[in-house]
Amino acid sequence: MRILHTMLRVGDLERSIAFYTDLLGMKELRRKDYPEGKFTLVFIGYQDEASGTVLELTYNWGIEKYELGTSYGHLAIEVDDVYQACTKITEQGGKVVRAAGPMKHGNTTIAFIEDPDGYKIEFIQKQRK
Repeated sequence: MRILHTMLRVGDLERSIAFYTDLLGMKELRRKDYPEGKFTLVFIGYQDEASGTVLELTYNWGIEKYELGTSYGHLAIEVDDVYQACTKITEQGGKVVRAAGPMKHGNTTIAFIEDPDGYKIEFIQKQRK
């Protein structure tokens, strides 16, 4: 068994695709409209679906905003340099909600950013060997 994807509902599909592809460097892997159900699915990721876990962006036509609730935590992405990644996000108009720095009760360097729909994404510093 393996994890295939995580699904996020988005209010503006093109804005979300731009965020994940332009700011985070993912690739759009496939897209399918479902006119009968009035929704579109777009799969994005750093690798193809056979090689790694991807994100499924679900756009339900006509719905512009969702309540995130209290059970959602965050996505985590390993980056080579957390400080540089935050600088890049800020320079490109993205939102850093927790500046890069050591974890509160540990020594791992992390930061949090937010996507256009308010989903949190944790950047985790790649461990040097």
